[in-house]
Amino acid sequence: MYAKLLLSLMFLPLSVHAAVNIQRWHTPEGTQVLLVERHENPIVDVQISFKGAGSAFNPEGKNEVAEFTAALLTGGTRELNEEAFQDKINDLAAEVHSSSGEEGAGITFRSLSEKANLQPAINLVNQALTQPSFDSAVFERIRKQSITGLQQQETDSNFIAGRELTRLNYSGHPYGRIAETSVDSIRRVHLDDIHAFYLSRYAKNNAIVSVVGDINRQETDALVKQVLEGLPEASVVKGNIPAVPFRPAEQKNIDFAGEQAQIMMGMPLIKRHDPDYYALVVGNYILGGGGFDSRLMKVLRDQYGYTYGAHSSLSPATEAGPLTIGLATQKNNTAPALEAARKVLADFIANGPTQEELQQAKANIIGSFPLRFDTNAKLLGYLNLIGFYDLPNNYLEAYPKAVQAVTVDDIKSAWQRRVKMNGIHTVVVGAGKEVLPAKKVQ
Repeated sequence: MYAKLLLSLMFLPLSVHAAVNIQRWHTPEGTQVLLVERHENPIVDVQISFKGAGSAFNPEGKNEVAEFTAALLTGGTRELNEEAFQDKINDLAAEVHSSSGEEGAGITFRSLSEKANLQPAINLVNQALTQPSFDSAVFERIRKQSITGLQQQETDSNFIAGRELTRLNYSGHPYGRIAETSVDSIRRVHLDDIHAFYLSRYAKNNAIVSVVGDINRQETDALVKQVLEGLPEASVVKGNIPAVPFRPAEQKNIDFAGEQAQIMMGMPLIKRHDPDYYALVVGNYILGGGGFDSRLMKVLRDQYGYTYGAHSSLSPATEAGPLTIGLATQKNNTAPALEAARKVLADFIANGPTQEELQQAKANIIGSFPLRFDTNAKLLGYLNLIGFYDLPNNYLEAYPKAVQAVTVDDIKSAWQRRVKMNGIHTVVVGAGKEVLPAKKVQ
């Protein structure tokens, strides 16, 4: 019964018109806490993230250490093996998941707010965080799955193109480490590496605890203290990310069987605290992030018929995250499709958007924005984002206002200053060197 109730409440929408009241504070140990009280439903969602525990901090030559560490947090504790741990979670009608990203890692859990459910769930998550068993059998299973998954991905031209573009964007930089993952680098990881990474990266002072649901501040303070009890006070290693240096544009052609070629272009561009953030974001929507209304789609799909879909995306990070443009096309269209994509980008940089394009982008971005956090689970992700990147408490209210304030000249200025064609790397997977010779970009 409890499980069915929890599932029924998971996706109930929040009011999209109400302002989000974020309570935010730090514990004496330095843990950042963000809370949004939602008492309409008897459910609590919690995300615990640790800065400096993501893939960007993997030891040199030993990829997946951060990923394995996070995965093994829910692979059993000193008191409970993996199966017993999951059985306890299921008995409480709770959910517990661990995961890692580029800059951080951690645990998310959901529980009914009744004390009889919530307190045992907190105790189990505390065990996962402070007493992981790092069981060798579980580790070997996860490692084999990782190797199999990588081998499967390496049969996908889109994955190959993305990995190579990451190498071109971030060669020698921590953001590029994920692209150096190989079967050999995975096999070089040992439990000692995972244990050392865990001890140096999981601590109270680099933790961000985000909470949404049927709980007040006093109860949240108790939850944070209880769930982190037993972790070290301070992380041994700082989670600093160096600036991304500019690298002149390169093109990499990779042979690949199949009827289509995969094209990816991009460069490091946008930070979370970028002064051009909104001009870049709105501009990207017009360029290729807005689906069928975007420039890339109108030219490459509608005008020329080179592709079913062309897109662009931005991935903001602490330092310059990538601008990425991608499309697939028939191999005999590779050269003209690439030239057309480059021309769309160059024209956009030179001339900016039209007023009509800007108004349409604003309407779509602002109109859909409340739907990004219309459930507890979605809102939890935004709380974690706000805490992790030290964004302001009014971020969710300020975002649509900032988008509304962007002008055509703002976008044109930002894209001309920041996006240089001689910095746009290109990867073509599947065309073959004889079909598309590498080209120096001016």
